[in-house]
Amino acid sequence: MHLYIQIGELQLPSYSLMIVLGLLTGNFLVWILGKRYKMMFEDFLILEAYTCLGALGGSKGLYLFVMRDHIQWDRFFEPEYFSSLMLGGFVFYGGLIGGVLCFFLAGKIHRIDTGAFIRRFMFVVPLIHGFGRIGCFMAGCCYGRPYNGPGAVIFPENSMAPAGISLFPVQLAEAVCLFALAGILYLASLKIKSPLAVMALYFALYAVLRFVLEYFRYDDAERGGFWLFSTSQWISIGIVAALALTVPLLVRREKRSVRL
Repeated sequence: MHLYIQIGELQLPSYSLMIVLGLLTGNFLVWILGKRYKMMFEDFLILEAYTCLGALGGSKGLYLFVMRDHIQWDRFFEPEYFSSLMLGGFVFYGGLIGGVLCFFLAGKIHRIDTGAFIRRFMFVVPLIHGFGRIGCFMAGCCYGRPYNGPGAVIFPENSMAPAGISLFPVQLAEAVCLFALAGILYLASLKIKSPLAVMALYFALYAVLRFVLEYFRYDDAERGGFWLFSTSQWISIGIVAALALTVPLLVRREKRSVRL
């Protein structure tokens, strides 16, 4: 539960370290499984590069939007203030949206069969995300509500979470759920042939998971929201509604194309 991990004279940001570990783990699994499925790892690296760029831009963009009332816009172009804004604060849903858009853009530009990668490796997304949530726990961001039950945690003074208060470890709870989701998606990839179905399954399950877990978070200023729900809960509702409207139509289209 520290912002930095000290290894000898080297000081590493704990959140960034967990993201790197997640990426390395995900890439290793894709490399191993890709050989089994006879898929080019180079194609995956191209898709991953575009996806990461889109995820960075999207997650930062949504963070700036959510925090717009708390940002000192008159200082935005001051080097030190601008640097602190760019280095701190990301919103996963923004990264997910930006990453997905750039993923398909990469497939179109480089003529890569994105469907095959979605079907086989969609599970890598929640896997890496789970590592990221462990990083959140170590840094103290995205912290949970005051809680005195089993598993409660108290963050130290140098953490991003309120110090000295017993809190629910929502970051770890989400990490466990994300690893379970990764397992579900991997098993689904062995049974389901439609990339659309695998992708829809991920979005639906994560949207429900995120909607519920938002009630256990306590970083209200960072999350933003209006009316009864947080920003992420509204996005979750939008995702489920969009899936309910579009998936049946797309499934019918797939069935028609198979018949033809």
